[in-house]
Amino acid sequence: MILPDFSRLFSGCLAALVLAGCTSSPRAPAPVENRMPGVRVAPADTTAVTENAKLLPGAENAGKPGYYTVQKGETLTRIALDNGQSWRDLMRWNNLPNPHQIEIGQVLRVVPPSATVEASGVVVQPIGNAAEVKPATSPAVQPPAAANDEGLGFVWPASGSLISGFSEAKNKGLDIAGQAGDPVLAAADGQVVYAGSGLRGYGNLIILKHNNTFLTAYAHNQALLVKEDQKVRKGQKIAEMGKTDADRVKLHFEIRRQGKPVDPAKYLPAR
Repeated sequence: MILPDFSRLFSGCLAALVLAGCTSSPRAPAPVENRMPGVRVAPADTTAVTENAKLLPGAENAGKPGYYTVQKGETLTRIALDNGQSWRDLMRWNNLPNPHQIEIGQVLRVVPPSATVEASGVVVQPIGNAAEVKPATSPAVQPPAAANDEGLGFVWPASGSLISGFSEAKNKGLDIAGQAGDPVLAAADGQVVYAGSGLRGYGNLIILKHNNTFLTAYAHNQALLVKEDQKVRKGQKIAEMGKTDADRVKLHFEIRRQGKPVDPAKYLPAR
């Protein structure tokens, strides 16, 4: 009996299979489907190139005088205080729907829309405004503080002894001793632009705006006796002294000139 030559048979089948593979049409690659709006995929290439990169609100104004770029950890209240404005005004000028939703890198207008900012950094407002000429809020162009309160006639906001004086690096105001519940007084006529506890390190805080140049801040209170937008008179009791967000009962008092902390002792009468 003659057995078939399986090696020859296997080789012949393998050759047939290879030949069939070489003569058949190559399989077309699966089409690349674009499922990402705003992203174009190049033919025969899966590398996605984003054409519409996200731009944060106000990005076109970055670096311009009268605008401020939000930094990490900042709040609208802090930005308003540092620029001598009301947080409500910043919301209105920038069309912000929520004061708690600002993003790092977002650019905010920090001067009134009616004002123009010259190349020198001077903010010029139309005649009839309370302040016709006002230096810009950028620290780089701030003039040195001068003991000129523009006729406001600041008074001491509390009667206690002085605990800590002004230091631009460590203490941006005066710390005044007292007992819990002692009266805290408005240092000059003004309007309440902030009353709350949303600014870290200040506890229960009141901020008064006196004109387009000066703000005053009253921190660590145990009770706030005025509301936002309320007008107050010089010497009016606006809060009760406390120790919220502080190590002892005291009033931390600041005067801000165009947003920049200045030494209140230069503006208050001698005791």
